[in-house]
This record gives sequence, C-alpha cells and structure tokens, in this order.
Amino acid sequence: MADEILGGYRLARNMMTGQTSQVFEVVEVSSHRHFAMKILLPEHSGNPQHRKMLFHEANVGLKLAHPNIIRIVTVNKSDKTPYFVMEFFPGGSLKARLIAKQNQFLKENAHSIFRQAATALAFMNAQDWVHRDVKPDNLLCNSAGQVKLIDFALAVRTEKPSFLGSLFRRRGKVAGTRSYMSPEQIKGDPLDGRADVYSFGATCYELVTGRPPFRAASSQDLLTKHLIEKPVGPNQFDEDISKEFNELVLRMLHKKREDRPRDFHEVLIALRSMRVFKSIAPKAVTESM
Repeated sequence: MADEILGGYRLARNMMTGQTSQVFEVVEVSSHRHFAMKILLPEHSGNPQHRKMLFHEANVGLKLAHPNIIRIVTVNKSDKTPYFVMEFFPGGSLKARLIAKQNQFLKENAHSIFRQAATALAFMNAQDWVHRDVKPDNLLCNSAGQVKLIDFALAVRTEKPSFLGSLFRRRGKVAGTRSYMSPEQIKGDPLDGRADVYSFGATCYELVTGRPPFRAASSQDLLTKHLIEKPVGPNQFDEDISKEFNELVLRMLHKKREDRPRDFHEVLIALRSMRVFKSIAPKAVTESM
C-alpha cells in the first residue's frame, strides 16, 4: 500500500500492523505535512464490529483535546477503506522502550513521564471517559520525554453506581489487557476513573521494575492474582525506588477502589512532592490540568 494516495494523503511508511488494522505514516499531498493514519485491514473493512470500534476510537479522540493526548484530525467512513487520521508523533511506545531495554532513559524521565500520563488521564476522566486500556503500549514517548496517550477503542463512559442500577444492570463485557486490569474491570462491574488509576499503577510498576505486578502461567491465574493477591512492592526489585513512590504504586494497586487515590488529581498532587528514584531529581514538567 505504500505510496498509494488515500483521501488526499500519500501512504509513506507502515508503522504498525495489528490484528485488524494498520497504522501508516502519511503525507498530506496539499501541504506536505506528516500525519498518522489508522486503516482497517482489507479483510476487516466490512466487518461491522471492527468498523464500530475504529470509529468509536476516533470519535472519543475527537472529543479529547489535550497536549498529552493524541489529536484526531479527520475520520473517513468509506465502505472499502475506513480510516482515521491523527497527528504524527515520532516516538515509539513505552513498551517498545522497555523491550529495547532503554532503562536509563526510562529512569531519567520516569517522573516526567508519569506526571504527563496522569495529567492526560485526569483530563480524560474529567470528561467522563474511562480509558480501560492504560498500559505501556498505549503511551507514546519521544526522545525529548514528551508523552501522548493513544488508543480509545475500549473507552467507556463513567458509570454512576446506584441501588436500582445494581439491581437491573447487566454485567459489562470484560475487556482490557490482563496484566493491567482492575478487579472491578475483571468482574464486569460499573467503572469510574479509579479503574484507570489501577491500570496506571500497574503501568508505573512495570516501567520502574521491567515487569508487571503479577505474572502467571495461565490467563485465568493472572486475572485471579489481580483479584486476590497482594503485589510485592516495586522497591523489592530496585532499592533506588523511593519509599514514597513505592507506597503510591501500592495504593493505586489496591483491590478495593475506595482504598486507591480517588482520582488522577490526587495522584498528581502526590507525584509533585516525591522522587520516583532516590538518585534522580525530578525534571520540570508543564502540566495542563
């Protein structure tokens, strides 16, 4: 597909191929500006469910204008080649940096990365959206340490718990990534921003230790650990992790959402006054709240 023109954009480079879609770096023919385009694979372009998820992701993104959230530019609902165009952000995911063992980069930028990601999630939750898939794969980070939150395919509206609602509500469809899912997400309970706080805690844990908080031989065992097992403190894997940050991560990973920080604003307040690593002073970060 490279060099093909689609909707006024030239497909320059395939950046990623997933199960149902591809992401290309594209160049707008009229302006020569670079963007990214997410396209359903041809064999999935007519699938109603995959189309619905693609357009849902785009529509949620269009509502979230924030410096630390990827900006959606346009959506095309073509029958043959559905796609949406977003800003081009030349930085791989934090997961890619973990896999590449860029440990020093992650260590030096951890405090700034966490504050930027928490700021993006504070904004998203304040708009009554729960991301539901917070993980290192969905946080882009460039060489300057700037962060962008991506992928809103699983995002849902915040649900306000009520007595009547609990009587008549069906359990929600369980969706997310097993290594980062909150207990209430696994159980299909109504979700609010504290589900993202849990997933963010698991993400922070992995970024400072190189491993998620739980590992298991099977998918079911992994989900069970999220439900019942207390995680080992991240400072057990690296003594340079500060006591304050260790405690914050464990608070975010509490089984009961009532025991976690109540929202990302509380997480941000805590982060402002602490070091992630004892040996590294925090860098200045410009936050949009």
